[in-house]
Amino acid sequence: MERVIEEALLTGKKLGASYVEARVIDREIEEISTKDGSVEGIKHSTSKGFGVRVICNGSWGFSSSFNVSDAEVKRVTEEAVEIAKASALTKIDDVKLRETDIYQDKVPQPVKIDPFSVSLEKKIDTLIELNKLMNKEGVIVRRANMHFSREWKTFASSEGAFLEMERIVSGAGLASIASNGKEIQMRSYPSSFGGDLQRKGFEWIEELKLQENAENTARESIALLNAKPCPSGKMDIILHPNQMVLQIHESCGHPTELDRVLGEEASYAGTSFLTPDKLGKFRYGSDIVNIVADATAPYALGGFAYDDEGVKARKVYLIKNGIFVGYLNSRETAQKLGLEPMGAMRADNWNRMPIIRMTSVNLEPGDKTLEELIQGVDYGILMSTNRSWSIDQMRLNFQFGTEIGWEIRNGKIQDMVKNPTYSGITYEFWRSCDGIGNENYYHIFGLPNCGKGEPPQVMEVSHGSSYARFRNVQVGVLR
Repeated sequence: MERVIEEALLTGKKLGASYVEARVIDREIEEISTKDGSVEGIKHSTSKGFGVRVICNGSWGFSSSFNVSDAEVKRVTEEAVEIAKASALTKIDDVKLRETDIYQDKVPQPVKIDPFSVSLEKKIDTLIELNKLMNKEGVIVRRANMHFSREWKTFASSEGAFLEMERIVSGAGLASIASNGKEIQMRSYPSSFGGDLQRKGFEWIEELKLQENAENTARESIALLNAKPCPSGKMDIILHPNQMVLQIHESCGHPTELDRVLGEEASYAGTSFLTPDKLGKFRYGSDIVNIVADATAPYALGGFAYDDEGVKARKVYLIKNGIFVGYLNSRETAQKLGLEPMGAMRADNWNRMPIIRMTSVNLEPGDKTLEELIQGVDYGILMSTNRSWSIDQMRLNFQFGTEIGWEIRNGKIQDMVKNPTYSGITYEFWRSCDGIGNENYYHIFGLPNCGKGEPPQVMEVSHGSSYARFRNVQVGVLR
């Protein structure tokens, strides 16, 4: 890898590039899914290749290849330079990078149990057993899945950076779908859309306690069929941490991506209302709302040692005491606004340019117990587990649906309700937050499929939260 990277850096500089970076990625992925007691699919893939990004004549150029050879490295680098020169013919401004510290580092990722050392038979047997535990009358579909990946990345730049990083990810989840012939209800554990992933080995699968929760997941899916509909109107809500994941992701993470703000990312899921004039001034939420981008969070799926520009991971505030104070940025966008690079540039593989992505965007814990949050509600709904969502192109108007809810009356949990939904305007919603659970309820959920960019890139991110309470929210179908 050192020889390959050295060739890319030397070739780029000889051809007139003012900046050159090269990334080599060797990745292995295993995914197993089961349905109704049978194996539905097994995917095992490997991928190895490299990408070269350059600045020449004040513009970016990028090219890549799966053929990691000296001749191909030279050809790809030449192509990247030619693309940069062609792009420079229509440039508006020269690309300028904010200065940053330069590192040489090697970062392995120790795990207790290498997930690729565990037999496929054991993994399948575990999933089939989960299917059996969910086999209850009224359940029509039972699903369980596992995901594992291992990656070795080498990054170097013409500024002197040289980084080697290992990344191992494990995750799993299950879902039960029930029907009475008239409607369908679903419950997922520990979260929807594939479960929960962390930068851990197979030990994480054991820590998830899937077996202990499979039967209850099935029972709740059945119980929802006879639950009363969620009421409609303005009321207080409490959101479970596994629902806060999507709330944070859509209404906090994406709006703070600086490329969206500057209009560089618009056609795929829109821009952002958090324009630069609001930085340091705009009241985004109540005083207790503190949201950080923290790539240093232990085991978080959105965590890493260095981003794909060689910027060292760190924790930065996006929202501090309710005030909007920071962006997810790159070296280029940081230079435009005079900010410090915070390490949010990532590419989903060797054949993609890095773009600004969420890291681990987390709502910091508060000081309330769940009982205190509930006791403070005269009438409202406790909602759990995302089922659906939509949000406008500016990340302002949103609607979320959850799998399950419970009515709260006079400070006590009452009946289960089905099909809960809530909607609002981002800053009004966060300003209504008046209670956040303490660190005992805090958990960082891994979200493996955040889509962004054209051509599309799918990125692993994560979000941490405790329970959170919001006042006077529109619940149910708007009338």
